[in-house]
Amino acid sequence: MTDLFDLAMPWWEFILRAVVVYVVLLAMIRISGKRTMGQFTPFDVLLIVLLGNAVQNSLLGEDTSLMGGLFLAAILISLNWLVGYVSSRSRRAERLIEGEPVLLARDGKLFKRVLRRELVSENDFDEALRQNGELTMEDVAFALLETDGRISVVPKKKD
Repeated sequence: MTDLFDLAMPWWEFILRAVVVYVVLLAMIRISGKRTMGQFTPFDVLLIVLLGNAVQNSLLGEDTSLMGGLFLAAILISLNWLVGYVSSRSRRAERLIEGEPVLLARDGKLFKRVLRRELVSENDFDEALRQNGELTMEDVAFALLETDGRISVVPKKKD
């Protein structure tokens, strides 16, 4: 019980490691051109955190060194960049990696079965209508679930 509060390294090393990892990862993310995470829902953030924790031992193995963690982060960010590069150069790779938009509504008719299959709630769809300035389904020419999870609504042309 006494070693419950004994630190494995000096306190200042915890601070140093946290600062170095934070600064280096922030720089790597900025260099890779990633946008902000503002579009993630709380569920998405929770999933990312839990997945990171779940695969931590698989990625690091026995290595708990600072350089091992940063090297692994550099590899993961490089892989992410490579996937983005390949998908931006090949339509086939883009479709394979990112998928294709899905039609959710057309000519004022909402496809509820498609919503359920794509795990989109009617509340989320209604929010997309409000964000696009449309208040009723009758105003919708078509609506798409984009590959990034956004819902695009194209209004009918008004005479």
